[in-house]
Amino acid sequence: MRPLYSVPLAVAATGAAGIAYAAGYEVRSFRLRRVEAPVLPRGAQPLRVLHVSDIHMVSGQRKKQRWLRSLAGLRPDLVVNTGDNLSDPEGVPETLDALGPLLEFPGAYVFGSNDYYGPVAKNPARYIAARLTGAHGLNNPDGTARRGITGAVHNPWQKLRDGFDQAGWLNLTNTRGRLQVEGMELEFTGLDDPHIRRDRYQEVAGGPSRDADLSIGVVHAPYLRVLDAFAAERYPLILAGHTHGGQLCIPFYGALVTNCDIDPGRVKGLSTHKAGGYRSYLHVSAGCGTNRYTPVRFACPPEATLLTLTAAE
Repeated sequence: MRPLYSVPLAVAATGAAGIAYAAGYEVRSFRLRRVEAPVLPRGAQPLRVLHVSDIHMVSGQRKKQRWLRSLAGLRPDLVVNTGDNLSDPEGVPETLDALGPLLEFPGAYVFGSNDYYGPVAKNPARYIAARLTGAHGLNNPDGTARRGITGAVHNPWQKLRDGFDQAGWLNLTNTRGRLQVEGMELEFTGLDDPHIRRDRYQEVAGGPSRDADLSIGVVHAPYLRVLDAFAAERYPLILAGHTHGGQLCIPFYGALVTNCDIDPGRVKGLSTHKAGGYRSYLHVSAGCGTNRYTPVRFACPPEATLLTLTAAE
């Protein structure tokens, strides 16, 4: 008969091995997701869009920086960055350096809460509690800050913005913009981060323009109020990040939490969203980083996505 203490020791050893894998290997096991979305006008040639998100750069993350630079080898037609580039107030120069080769391509971006505020150490169990109670976001319903963000360090997001703007990337902070890419007129409608209630959809409402070849909704956090607004106004494609794909997932089951009110089944990858009788394609990036205080991933490798946009059927 085994001693009574053998079972808890085995459980502890398994847990330790899992943590070592999640923190030592998978969090640096960068992947490229490839998907197709039929959203272009009939007869249009395919358009390749590189979607990067949730870099959460911490100074000294050399492997992540090398991997980001290598993505330029994909030669995308367009780059869309859906925010949370920073997890360190000192990380702006390394973020701009890592994204430097991608800044040579046409691009557009929005920011997430971690671009504005440095991370605050939190109990990871609060995300499970949020899922159970339905409480999401860092703000109260009246827009005032909840405890936890008021004491956060302010990141030098202006320097990040200036670097993107100087490269010619479109700043989509609660605004609309256009780019001509491969002979196509692309229209973008962007929102500031809904997770901290900085989104102002009423300032960009109106839906796609008739003279645009494709209109894309861009936002950091895929909250349902935002997805509903985009879909109801008939945006063919919505791009978002924020969720980290669940970050800690159960193999063959998936994510337990999403850190917003979207369902776990759409926590990453390509899906659809319906509202107002219309259906939009939705792509949520699982991101390629983590909060510096929770540097682990399990069954959810860090990633970027190469979306091939094709002609609608």
